[in-house]
Amino acid sequence: MARIFVLLFFTWGAGLSQTPAQQQAFEQGEKALAEGRYADAETAYQTLKQSSPGMAEVHARLGLIYFQQKKFVQAVPELRQAMKLKPTLPNTDILLAMSLSELDHFSEALPGLEKGFRKSSDPVLKRMSGLELERAYTGLRRDTKAVEVAMDLAKAYPDDPEVLYHGAKLFGNFAYLNLKRLGEVAPESVWRHLAAGEANESQGDYDIAIMEYKAVLTSDPSRAGIHYRLGKSLLARAAKLSERAEGAQEAAREFEQELLLDATNANAAYELGEINRKSEQFAKARGYFEAAVKYDAKFEEAEIGLGRTLLLLEKPDLALPHLRNAVSLNPNNEVTYYQLSQVYRAMGNADEQRKALGEFQRLRNRKTNQPPAREVTPQEIDPGAH
Repeated sequence: MARIFVLLFFTWGAGLSQTPAQQQAFEQGEKALAEGRYADAETAYQTLKQSSPGMAEVHARLGLIYFQQKKFVQAVPELRQAMKLKPTLPNTDILLAMSLSELDHFSEALPGLEKGFRKSSDPVLKRMSGLELERAYTGLRRDTKAVEVAMDLAKAYPDDPEVLYHGAKLFGNFAYLNLKRLGEVAPESVWRHLAAGEANESQGDYDIAIMEYKAVLTSDPSRAGIHYRLGKSLLARAAKLSERAEGAQEAAREFEQELLLDATNANAAYELGEINRKSEQFAKARGYFEAAVKYDAKFEEAEIGLGRTLLLLEKPDLALPHLRNAVSLNPNNEVTYYQLSQVYRAMGNADEQRKALGEFQRLRNRKTNQPPAREVTPQEIDPGAH
C-alpha cells in the first residue's frame, strides 16, 4: 500500500518554497517512503516539521508514514493538523477516517470512509475505505449496512482474497445472528426447524438434521423440498455408518414422497434413478433418470446416470447422446469419458474408444474432476471397473 499512497500524495511536495536543506530532507523522506523504509521517512519529515511547523503537507506526510507503520495514535493528530492548515489537501480526510476506524472511533470515521468508498476513483483507496467501512459498521452493530458494503466490495473486487475472507466472515456472522433471532421469536416455527435442519446437515450432524426435517413435515406435511432434504440426510448418515443398503431404501421412500408433492423435482428423480441403478433395477432407474433430464436439461450427473443405465440395458446407441451432452456440460469429468469408452466399446468403435480412454486417463492424472454443481450423489466409476 505504501507505493500507492506515495502516488496519491506525491503532489503535496510540489511547488512549495523550500531551502536546500528542506529540499534534501524532502527528497530523502520521499525516497525512504517509496522504498518502505518508514523509520527513515519519519526522521526526514520530523526534521521538516521542526523547520516548517505550519506546512500542511509535512503533517499530512507524517500522518501517512504513521499510518503505514500502524501507529494510528500518532497518525490522527498529524492528519488533523494537516486538514486544519489546508482543508483542501486531497485524500487527507479519508486517511484520517481510516486511522480513526483502526482506533475503533467508528462514528467519527464513518463520513470519511463513506466518501472514500463511494466517491473515490482510485481502486486501492476505494478498496481500503470499503474494508474499513465494513469494519466500522460491524463495530457499531449496524449489521445490515455492513452486509451491504461487503456485497458491494465483492462486486467491485470479486477475486480479492482479503475482500472474500472478510465478506465470508461477515455473512456467516450475519446469518448466525438472524438464526439466533429466529430461534428467539419463533422457536417452534417451520422456519426455525428448517434452518436447524440445513445447518446440521451442512455440519454432518445427520441425526439432528433428520429430526429437524421431520419436525418441519409434522407442522407442514405438504411443504415441497423437505422430503428430498430428509432423503439426502438419510443417505449421508447411512454412508457414514456403512449402512448404505438400508439407508438407500429409507431414503428412496422420502424421494418418492417428494415426487408425489412435486413431480418436477429433478434432484429427487435423479437420486431414485441412482438408487435403482445401484440395486440393478435398470428399467426403473432409466425412468427416473429420464424424468430428471426432462425437467432439467442441464443436469450433468443425470445425463451420465441415464447414459450408463442405457448401456447396462444394452442400448449403447441411445446412451451415446446423453454422455455427449454430459461432456458439453462439463468437459472435465473423468467419469463421463470412462462411460463413453464403454459405449464405444459396445458399439465396436475402437478408435473412439481409445480417444475416450485417453481423455479419461489425462483427466485422472491431472485430477481435474470437480464436485457436482448441485447437492446430489455424484457419479463415480464402479469399483472393479476395467
